[in-house]
Amino acid sequence: MADDALTDFTREQFTHEGRSHPVLRSGNGPAVIVMAELPGITPKVAAFARRVRDLGCTVVLPDLFGVAGRDPAPQGRGRAGAAVAGLRVFAQVCVSREFTVFAAGRTSPVVTWLRALAVREHERCGGPGVGAVGMCFTGGYALAMATDDRLLAPVLAQPSLPIAVTARHRRSIDISPGDLRTVQQRCADGGLTVLGVRFRGDRLSPPERFALLREKLGEAFVGVELDDSAANPDGLMPPHSVLTEHLVDEPGQPTRDALDQVLAHFRTRLLAGDAVR
Repeated sequence: MADDALTDFTREQFTHEGRSHPVLRSGNGPAVIVMAELPGITPKVAAFARRVRDLGCTVVLPDLFGVAGRDPAPQGRGRAGAAVAGLRVFAQVCVSREFTVFAAGRTSPVVTWLRALAVREHERCGGPGVGAVGMCFTGGYALAMATDDRLLAPVLAQPSLPIAVTARHRRSIDISPGDLRTVQQRCADGGLTVLGVRFRGDRLSPPERFALLREKLGEAFVGVELDDSAANPDGLMPPHSVLTEHLVDEPGQPTRDALDQVLAHFRTRLLAGDAVR
């Protein structure tokens, strides 16, 4: 896949409490914050965002790392080139104070900025509330953003932090205990449903993490787990990125069904006439 010029997106800067990042926007309707996986807003992440936009939503992509629109594996570089690109960006975010990578039970500082972005976009776009999808490195951010009542449709796509180096890390997610209690209360009150997707054999997003979410959120957590055999075999890494790199975009394919379930989550919570407010 070639680089994506992203000409159908506008680019602006959003600043909150001294933190500033570029933001790409496209579409009309209620806002959905799409947070990219490493190494950034790749052409396949942009393609997913366009699917959300085509529902009738405004897609908002924070440009937090990497080079927006760049193909991670240009012709001739393949998986090795993609791995190098991913490791280079990972090294950069590891030393940033905005991202908590290894600590269990902590909300990353950048989430404060993301919550403020969601508030601004809700004011700007209207509708019953805001959606958010985090992928891999940013997967848990969608959960931590749900402390705000305006966040109505969180999606956790293969949440991969904290890095699963110990049993405690595998049975954890990057959200503080206080923030998790707030999300639990919203779920208990019936105002929130959290959708998660992952491949069963994915070591970066281990099964213990979804087990924890089921324990903490009960029936409000809908976990979609796919067999590794459902992944696109041409993906640049072992089965991991359900909605992008390992998507087989054909009717009847399990990854396409998972994508359709994510889109239905946004449609029901943000666009339906009786959308939960």
